[in-house]
Amino acid sequence: MSVGGFVVVFRLIPVAAKYVLRRNLFGFDINKKGTPEGIIRVPESLGIVVGVVFLVIAILFQHFNFTADSNWLVEYNAALASICFMLLLGFVDDVLDIPWRVKLLLPSFAALPLLMAYAGHTTIIIPKPLIPYIGSAVLDLGWIYKLYMGMLAVFCTNSINIHAGINGLEVGQTVVIAAAVLIHNVMQIGASTDPEYKQAHAFSIYLVQPFLATSMALFSYNWYPSSVFVGDTYTYFAGMSLAVVGILGHFSETLLLFFLPQVLNFLYSLPQLLKIIPCPRHRLPRYDPKTGLLTGTKDGTLVNLFLRFSALAQKRHYASNFWFFRLSHAFFVSG
Repeated sequence: MSVGGFVVVFRLIPVAAKYVLRRNLFGFDINKKGTPEGIIRVPESLGIVVGVVFLVIAILFQHFNFTADSNWLVEYNAALASICFMLLLGFVDDVLDIPWRVKLLLPSFAALPLLMAYAGHTTIIIPKPLIPYIGSAVLDLGWIYKLYMGMLAVFCTNSINIHAGINGLEVGQTVVIAAAVLIHNVMQIGASTDPEYKQAHAFSIYLVQPFLATSMALFSYNWYPSSVFVGDTYTYFAGMSLAVVGILGHFSETLLLFFLPQVLNFLYSLPQLLKIIPCPRHRLPRYDPKTGLLTGTKDGTLVNLFLRFSALAQKRHYASNFWFFRLSHAFFVSG
């Protein structure tokens, strides 16, 4: 079914691209400004195709794996409700261009069906050095744990959105995280003997597998040079989907390890997000038409930081090669 989802998305994206262009849902690749490619209208919000196909596969899958009295059915449908809610809000954002302060709240509402239906553990394992102070190796956080899960959904959704702006980056980071989650689930199922623990990770696979397959189809169109843009529709949908598979797979703490680049990007961006430092609308690298390369700016994103370090390392490499050539030349001339 996931392979079928890949094929359907791959075939539908060109068709949907024509329709969104008719409705003037398009953008220009500002990283190609100053070149002929920079004035091409690129269809936007094609994440809606991935989201719809994913939901259809996930709904049909219930027929093969769940019975009417299954304990997991309520959580499964709640997960799909949250993902569908976030997909809708993302598409609304693409159409209406919702302000950032509102965007931060949207995932909180979308996560409510999932949090209300969650019946898993609310405990955490206490590190050994802290056990004498806590008095127990396991601590039940109750509603605080559910609050953490709600905040996790908000973070995952917005972190995919904020760590973007380059061809293939939104879908690319999602594909990497989803593949890591899939591998983690398979490893945990193989290593565990607890049936309920195995079922939780299998439950996560039921959702992440079609999500990964449909995202790969979109990735083939969004990779450089992008022929379509994914829009906030996909970033919101992807963030909520990953949060859902982590929460219902009962490894929401481990999920943050897979989001480590997004965590670092968020921390590095805080001064601009909090308006301590001026924050432009687009914090993207600068495109140089002469070289055809992107150069990092001083805006607080991990992409800009990486490009600036790369440029610095390249300059040092050229400088060291230059002085090596001069010394070698002097040595041979004197010889």
